[in-house]
Amino acid sequence: MDEPVHISDLLTGGWRDLTFTPFREGIEISWLLEGEPGIAVLRYSPGAAVPRHCHVDAELILVLDGSQSDEHGTYSAGDIVINPKNSSHRVWSNDGCVVLLHWSKTVAFLD
Repeated sequence: MDEPVHISDLLTGGWRDLTFTPFREGIEISWLLEGEPGIAVLRYSPGAAVPRHCHVDAELILVLDGSQSDEHGTYSAGDIVINPKNSSHRVWSNDGCVVLLHWSKTVAFLD
């Protein structure tokens, strides 16, 4: 890709204009930069979950809408979560959410 990606008003719902495709059961993805590093917007349906995984490198999550949970807490719109290298967790969203996700390397699933 030679041109920058520009998304207007991401924090106020601009993500609704993105094109999403299936990613995991109950989760859709819109790739902004595919590969390593990767940047994407994920949209979780209510009750969707990601099994336990280990972060091979750091990951940054910005919650754009709804709330996302892991063993450490529940994060709401506007919250940023940084999962450090070698950390592990599972993720779920009881009511559904949309998150902006940036990782330098893909995760290793443990379950």
